Amino acid sequence: MINKPFRFIENKLKDSYLIEPFVSHDHRGLFIKDYSSSIFLEKGIHHDIKEVFYTHSKKGVLRGIHFQREFEQAKLIRCISGKIFDVIVDLRKESKTYGEWMSFELSGENHQMLYVPKHFGHGYLVLEDSIVSYQCDEKFYPEYDDGIVWSDPTLSITWPTHLVEEIILSHKDKGLQTFKEFNHK
Repeated sequence: MINKPFRFIENKLKDSYLIEPFVSHDHRGLFIKDYSSSIFLEKGIHHDIKEVFYTHSKKGVLRGIHFQREFEQAKLIRCISGKIFDVIVDLRKESKTYGEWMSFELSGENHQMLYVPKHFGHGYLVLEDSIVSYQCDEKFYPEYDDGIVWSDPTLSITWPTHLVEEIILSHKDKGLQTFKEFNHK
């Protein structure tokens, strides 16, 4: 049996983490523990899960950059199967890294997770048909659902669009605001 403990890697965008969960392998397969309140608290992360949901997306789907205007949500994101190019954007106006973004490849193979703090935008491009888990510390309120358009020129996110045949967007994602519009609110 091979056990790999939790590992927390703090990102340059303060309070966000790339997390490797507890994984145990043996002749039967593997066991993954992707959340433990006591282990997260030891790392200074208070993440009281209120809702868990999943998306199943086809290759080429692009979701985001999403956030909740009121009752902001911290999220623990894990790609259970498939592969995604995941992006976070610091939307804390008082932050030294305001408007900066980072990207990560999350997959069913690498088991890595992303802790996205409150006041961050989040989105991803699906590189293979994928199932993604969101463990949120606040419930979803559709009336406060908001976002910034994925192709915003100010943020200038380098999406690997060359890896998919076409970008598939929801009607909502096509009409999201720009970063400049968000910045002036």
